[in-house]
Amino acid sequence: MGEQLTIGELANRTGVATSALRYWEELGLLPAPARVSGQRRYPPSAVGLVGAILLLRDVGFTLREVKAFIAARSQAGDGWRELHRRKLTELDQRIAQAQAARTAIAHALACPHEDIFECPHFAGVVAARLAGSSLEQAHPH
Repeated sequence: MGEQLTIGELANRTGVATSALRYWEELGLLPAPARVSGQRRYPPSAVGLVGAILLLRDVGFTLREVKAFIAARSQAGDGWRELHRRKLTELDQRIAQAQAARTAIAHALACPHEDIFECPHFAGVVAARLAGSSLEQAHPH
């Protein structure tokens, strides 16, 4: 059967807590391992899979999306590319929102009013938000 890793060994090699590994197994991100005397035994390839899960999570994929990615990988075609395209679009939107937020905060810090609530520009942005505008629309660059 070759080298098999206990859950503790897998945790040590990957830096992921055993509780997280059990949770990922419960979610279906990690395949159910073999059992020896009731203890989980993972193949060495599980280290790479855990590393891939960490990487995907680091770039912004949710655990649900990671599961879809893993499922798409096992199917014919390039379904994983569509998942990546959608995530890229989502990240572009989040970056735009973060840039608008940064601009708004920088403008607030540069405001000459002692009380930001007395600033007519701030009041205009607040009114635009209350009227349904997004931050990007309410506070253009």
